[in-house]
Amino acid sequence: MSTRRREMTIAGLRWAVGVVVIAESLRLALHPAAAQHFARAGMPLWMRPALAWTELVAAILFLVPLTTVAGGYLLLVIFLLAALLHVLHGEFAIGALVVYGLAVLVSMAHRAAPEPEGAHDRP
Repeated sequence: MSTRRREMTIAGLRWAVGVVVIAESLRLALHPAAAQHFARAGMPLWMRPALAWTELVAAILFLVPLTTVAGGYLLLVIFLLAALLHVLHGEFAIGALVVYGLAVLVSMAHRAAPEPEGAHDRP
């Protein structure tokens, strides 16, 4: 795969994850069903908006090129905490969080990876 195509696919992955996480964060923050789910799970009322708005900020940081790595690390921490909360409450369907986390790691690894020497000479 050419360097240009790889860069475009990684950028597409980063944007797909960022936009999906933003949409899910807004749903968690604003949708009445999310509030009811948190209430039924017995979680403190402050936890839902704190998680949702922090996740929203992290996703926005992840989409901004200068703050992709910082936003990515914050997203990883949030995904880990969310997965832990789900598991502690007997909800083991955390596959999406795992996939999101891996997509964030791929995006960060690509962003942090130095260009191999002589790579600019290849087509």
